[in-house]
Amino acid sequence: MAKYKIAWMPGDGIGKDVLDAARVVLDSLKLDADYINADIGWEFWCEEGNPLPERTLKILRETRCALFGAITSKPKEEAEAELAASLKGKGLKYSSPIVGLRQAFNLHTNLRPCKAYPGNPLNYRDDIDLVVFRENTEDLYAGVEFHPVADDLRAKLIEHNKSMKKFDKVKAEDLAISCRIITRPASRTIVTSAFEYAKKYRYPSVTLVEKPNVLRETSGLITRTAREVAKGYPGIQFYEANIDAMCMWLIKNPKDYGVMVTSNMFGDIISDLCAQLVGGLGFASSGNIGDNYAVFEPTHGSAPKYAGMYKVNPMATILTVKLMLDWLGETVMSSRLEKAIAKVIKDGKVRTYDMGGSNTTLEVAEAVAKAL
Repeated sequence: MAKYKIAWMPGDGIGKDVLDAARVVLDSLKLDADYINADIGWEFWCEEGNPLPERTLKILRETRCALFGAITSKPKEEAEAELAASLKGKGLKYSSPIVGLRQAFNLHTNLRPCKAYPGNPLNYRDDIDLVVFRENTEDLYAGVEFHPVADDLRAKLIEHNKSMKKFDKVKAEDLAISCRIITRPASRTIVTSAFEYAKKYRYPSVTLVEKPNVLRETSGLITRTAREVAKGYPGIQFYEANIDAMCMWLIKNPKDYGVMVTSNMFGDIISDLCAQLVGGLGFASSGNIGDNYAVFEPTHGSAPKYAGMYKVNPMATILTVKLMLDWLGETVMSSRLEKAIAKVIKDGKVRTYDMGGSNTTLEVAEAVAKAL
């Protein structure tokens, strides 16, 4: 019996390509694991009306963690148009399965390291080492939205907040509302995770990235909570920055920052900016981490035009494997893997097209395996 059972979810587009590359590396590492295939993604939305079938949730409940490839998400009208004819008109609504997984398993912490490995021609600078902690279950991504806005709902909103009155005359079908939901417990959890990570890996500072001067209640709540948490870590500097200014400062002085923590949408935005500083989404790994389960995924999209071509850069996925090994406690394997990744990048002999090379996805994975 294997030590670990890991749910294996290629998903859409290039998801299979990059997970095939991950398997080359995992087999070389000889991780003692069984990989259980699980259905997820656009195909199952179109054919079944559910991109995250119940059978997949059952598999995840029976495994230690999951490795996920890529997902296709499309706007409401396009999603409905691509449903099988037998499913149309039944009121089905598409929602991202990765968001669904975060909610179903309370994967409250999204960890996104962005580290520049020397020799990567796509690096903005070679001395960048950033980590984004993104709250993963709340904010505008909680899915509390309304369209059209019913009259009784609008009346209640006006009753409780006079700023809503300016929309009193807008037609119901011309008005859409998304709720930004922030709670103190979730704020405390994500900020504590950031400080604990900084303490463990010896980062000198944690920076809260929010917008409390405008979003006074929601950003205000997480800011007040972060200040309370920071008092418990006197050896770590605590800074606060507005999201818009932070995007500028990261370009100007990326070396001034280490661990950053923020809410869901701001974290989604700023982690992509950080990824570009270290080579782009081809190097962007992430972990969706809860108290008892975790789903690990590269942060790039499904790139359907490249599906099955084994053309794309697998480094984001291989770095995601490293995160998974860290979470499993396989720190020796994780360290070996990172050294192998760094060696392949520095040598520069095996590169995919985005790095100016002509090697395939699997050839890069094989080079990492050889470096191990």
